[in-house]
Amino acid sequence: MTETFPILICVEADHAGQRLDQFLVAHLEVSRARVQQLIAEEKILVNDGSVKASMKLRGGESVRVLGSAARPPLRAMAEEIPLDIIYEDDDLAVINKAAGMMVHAGAGATEDQRNRGTLVNALLHHFATLSSVGGETRPGIVHRLDKETSGLIVVAKNDEAHRKLAEQFARREVKKTYIALVHGWVKKDRGTISASISRDRVRRVRMTTRGTGGRDAVSHYSVLQRLDTPFGKFTLIEVKIDTGRTHQIRVHMASLGHPVVGDVLYGAPREMRARRGRATDEGAPISLSRNFLHAARLELMHPWTGQPIALRSRLPEELQEFLLNINKDVAGNVSRLKSGSA
Repeated sequence: MTETFPILICVEADHAGQRLDQFLVAHLEVSRARVQQLIAEEKILVNDGSVKASMKLRGGESVRVLGSAARPPLRAMAEEIPLDIIYEDDDLAVINKAAGMMVHAGAGATEDQRNRGTLVNALLHHFATLSSVGGETRPGIVHRLDKETSGLIVVAKNDEAHRKLAEQFARREVKKTYIALVHGWVKKDRGTISASISRDRVRRVRMTTRGTGGRDAVSHYSVLQRLDTPFGKFTLIEVKIDTGRTHQIRVHMASLGHPVVGDVLYGAPREMRARRGRATDEGAPISLSRNFLHAARLELMHPWTGQPIALRSRLPEELQEFLLNINKDVAGNVSRLKSGSA
């Protein structure tokens, strides 16, 4: 529909008792989340007053829509954002991504937040050219890391390098190694999880191993250290993945009953309290504002020379500090992780 503003809608009597957001979803043909966003931004008024999404209509109201019901298109834009560049040549770069940064534009609370602060925006500022294979919103992006996962990610500077790198990923020739801290003690010292992953039909932001028609996914884990701390038992693990499915390590470890620390979406607690009899002086709970998951090593072949490239990234400071906070006895292992030797 062609939109002119404001849009004026007169509520008929047969809509009495219906929630305002449900009424507008049907009338504007957009998602409920979008309607609720417009209401929160006070771009929808009822009888010229601000309202709540849960308002029950009585019939006869005048509803004004002051902003576009459709979301503006996602776009990449150059932003001056610091980058930790681990490796760079004329064809590719490897970036040490910080937790909290989205790789490319995605869903968010406001339109600006969907488009700003991404790795792609930082790349556009730092590099003169990037590959166009991924489209306008994903220039240079060959693979991805979750927003709250830190570590190494490879970027293509030209289309041919992108295609050759993508072929390596498709043939499962790129070796990716992660460090994770999970809740509980993993039973085996090492193991392989081969379980297909699909979108959760109930909670669409989640993935699951229990659905049907999923994509195959394989993760290999090995135990670095089992920790018995005042805040519970944890296992520090190294994970190598053959595939790169959405949330793969997170959903695979959660399927074993050992969610990644900080990963509330897959069952990790928001806070951890010291167990009775092993409390700290203050007894205050601890928490981690990100997932304890870090892409620590990346091994691939240069797309032109065929020479191997092997890179490491040490465990970020906030994860090192969390390990020390839950148990001072892990200091030796943290030193090893700092150097990237795990």
